[in-house]
Amino acid sequence: MSKPIPTVKLLINGEFVESATSQWRDIVNPATQEVLARVPFATQEEMNAAVAAAKEAFKTWRKTPIGARARIFLRYQQLIREHMQELAAILTAEQGKTLPDAEGDIFRGLEVVEHAAGIGTLQMGELANNVASGVDTFTLNQPLGVCAGITPFNFPAMIPLWMFPMAIACGNTFVLKPSEQDPMVTMRLAELALEAGIPAGVLNVIHGGADAVNLLCDHPDIKAISFVGSTGVGTHVYQRASLAGKRVQCMMGAKNHAVVMPDAHKQQTLNNLVGAAFGAAGQRCMAVSVAVLVGEANEWLPELVEKARTLKVGAGVEPGTDVGPLISRAALERVNGLIARGVEEGAQLLLDGRNPQVPGYADGNFVAPTIFAGVTPEMTIYKEEIFGPVLCVMQAATMDEAIQIINANPNGNGTAIFTRSGAAARHFQEEIDVGQVGINVPIPVPVPLFSFTGSRGSKLGDLGPYGKQVIQFYTQTKTVTERWFDEAEVGAVNTTISLK
Repeated sequence: MSKPIPTVKLLINGEFVESATSQWRDIVNPATQEVLARVPFATQEEMNAAVAAAKEAFKTWRKTPIGARARIFLRYQQLIREHMQELAAILTAEQGKTLPDAEGDIFRGLEVVEHAAGIGTLQMGELANNVASGVDTFTLNQPLGVCAGITPFNFPAMIPLWMFPMAIACGNTFVLKPSEQDPMVTMRLAELALEAGIPAGVLNVIHGGADAVNLLCDHPDIKAISFVGSTGVGTHVYQRASLAGKRVQCMMGAKNHAVVMPDAHKQQTLNNLVGAAFGAAGQRCMAVSVAVLVGEANEWLPELVEKARTLKVGAGVEPGTDVGPLISRAALERVNGLIARGVEEGAQLLLDGRNPQVPGYADGNFVAPTIFAGVTPEMTIYKEEIFGPVLCVMQAATMDEAIQIINANPNGNGTAIFTRSGAAARHFQEEIDVGQVGINVPIPVPVPLFSFTGSRGSKLGDLGPYGKQVIQFYTQTKTVTERWFDEAEVGAVNTTISLK
């Protein structure tokens, strides 16, 4: 007799509840096609109940002392550390990442939880004393109300942890919609959040597809939405939520370039390129998907191909695995189709990763490292975000020519340069029109002391997730101008204060 398939629950008002929906989706292990669980597409009533619970909880949570909020996140970060291996195993099973990659996913989210524990200093306002005779002005950074987050499949731990801890630490309540493809690790993180002391209704989790996204965009009680995902959905969220009067931040698609100068440290650079292009099976918005080899660095291409060829493809749980499976059959078909399109359009396929043989995992969604040379800006493999382990290699005669290539691309999530020249690096960082720049760092995602600052076509909204910017996003500034009089003063008080 077959074992019943478990179901993923909704989190509404502090309770994990079974959905009454008739619409379900299987969560599939991408290495084996085993059905791990079933996730519901929540009903309209259930989603509205989650928002209502958050709205009610906000009445008391917004007045919770800032120290009490901070202590919850001190406890939460400790719980995440204690359950790191368990969380990584869940993430690997449903998403496909290698176990070290899964732990990295969780750890980068954990850093934001640690940052949230410092909310006492982050949320402070400003004061100017005696701006006029006897008059002081100060600001208060107050919570907005109910906020929401929509997260992607490729970082099912990190991205949720980018969102709800900072929002909640600022005094807001939150409704989270994780990816329906791999929500299990997100739900385990939600369980730990409640164990850490987050009160009922302050964090709620719903599941679903387009209907859930649209409800969050339209609901009048939601004040701000944070989104990370594809450009198409992100543009829809930004437009729809903005029309509904909400604050919106959308981190979207990318085409990240790494410029390799001939004076760069050769082996270090090649190792970095291989890791940044093929790690996480290329399924990250900050992956290096284009290498621009400048001048004599073109001669390094054969060695780059050989390094990529040595990477081990397999299930994330297998020791020594470098490249795990893609998230789904649909993703596999799309990546293989784009590789075929690259060949049709004249790119040189130096390393073909289609249909690799992975012993014991014949049904896995695997693509091995793939490298194209002779890529031009007109090719589909350059214009589209492939989101797989595919590296496009271009050539440039000079660094300025490489900068022109990058600046002509509509996306601006991240870029990197590899060089030993400080002058070259400074010229690059000044002239490049990309929000996040790495100098001998292939994936320049900043730590939470700073903010994620993707730009141009990779981002909609002025403020980024986590860091100082997200405090502004999740709070409303209230400015108070005050004047006090001695009790001994007599006569009518002039309520109009002159600032002359």
